[in-house]
Amino acid sequence: MNYTDFDEPITDDEDFLELMQLFLDDEEEPLVSKNIRKRPDYFNILSEKEFVERFRLTKEGALEVLEKISDHIARKTERNHAVTPITMLLVTLRFYATGSMLIVVGDFCGIDKSTASRIVAQVSMAIARLYKQYIKMPDTDDEKNYSKSRFYAISRFPSCIGAIDCTHVKILSPGGDNAEIYRNRKQFFSFNVQAVCDADLRFINIVARWQGSAHDSTIFNNSRLRARLEQNEFDGCVIVGDSGYAVKPYLLTPLSNPHTREENLYNESQIRTRNVIERCFGIWKRRFPVLAFGMRVRLDRIQPIIVATAVLHNIARMRNIPDPEYNPDVEEAVHYLENVNNNNYAVGDEARIGPNNRARHALINNYFRNLLLQ
Repeated sequence: MNYTDFDEPITDDEDFLELMQLFLDDEEEPLVSKNIRKRPDYFNILSEKEFVERFRLTKEGALEVLEKISDHIARKTERNHAVTPITMLLVTLRFYATGSMLIVVGDFCGIDKSTASRIVAQVSMAIARLYKQYIKMPDTDDEKNYSKSRFYAISRFPSCIGAIDCTHVKILSPGGDNAEIYRNRKQFFSFNVQAVCDADLRFINIVARWQGSAHDSTIFNNSRLRARLEQNEFDGCVIVGDSGYAVKPYLLTPLSNPHTREENLYNESQIRTRNVIERCFGIWKRRFPVLAFGMRVRLDRIQPIIVATAVLHNIARMRNIPDPEYNPDVEEAVHYLENVNNNNYAVGDEARIGPNNRARHALINNYFRNLLLQ
């Protein structure tokens, strides 16, 4: 008997039962049961060294971060096998530490790709909110004097509290009508991130909202940091930058054509002092390769990731967590990004006696000349 036998209306119970048996005997796709993946307890099964290698923080450092963000990321209930806050944090740290696709990170921690994507976005935003606690300019006299002394110990450059520069964080093409503004001078897509660091290679200011095509001086001129410096909030202090910035009384750049011994000494001291920001960028990207390999996330989720990794970098520096071991793939990616902001011309080459140059030349003539006489 087959379905065509029922062209005529069903008239008796025997025909009806036979039809029902046909339907029951048909092979149907079984219902797919919900697959609850095993989520490894990396916090307890890994040694301290293994944990740092995989997540770039010590267990104590991870707990410090978790304590500050748990209220913002915890689920209201534990229904449906909700991901715990510690697992959410480790998923995010693993994403930062590898720069791999979210599906790989999800498999590592026993969650789905879409879940991993939401977790990384949520945790990144929660960590980024901590920037006021961990990324701040020296405000008190004691903080300023400490920063000055730390910079002075590098190369005897006076009154310096920070070194400024920009670096590129690689992203995939964002698409849309405005995609090309993210293309930098090396023809790949990026954010141009401005940062200031102290002598201990910790970020004290960061601006992560500008596209890769923006010039360093444009970012600085539109930053709140410049307004604070213009208003003499850091009176008696200076920051140092490269020739991509215009020389200011509070921002000292190198001379492009030094002539005298004291000018050469100034340049040498300024360059060695400024070098800390380049080292800071290198350590930051080696610790969190997601910044160098190219982020495969939505455009609006990239800025919180940049700030969050800067916060975590400062925590790692404060806790003296060792820098990551050498990885040739990471080194190649970092080295490639380091050459994007190659300022071939000097924005700060104004007249040598111009108003903005007076502070620089007073320092050269009164301070570095006396150093030569000692």
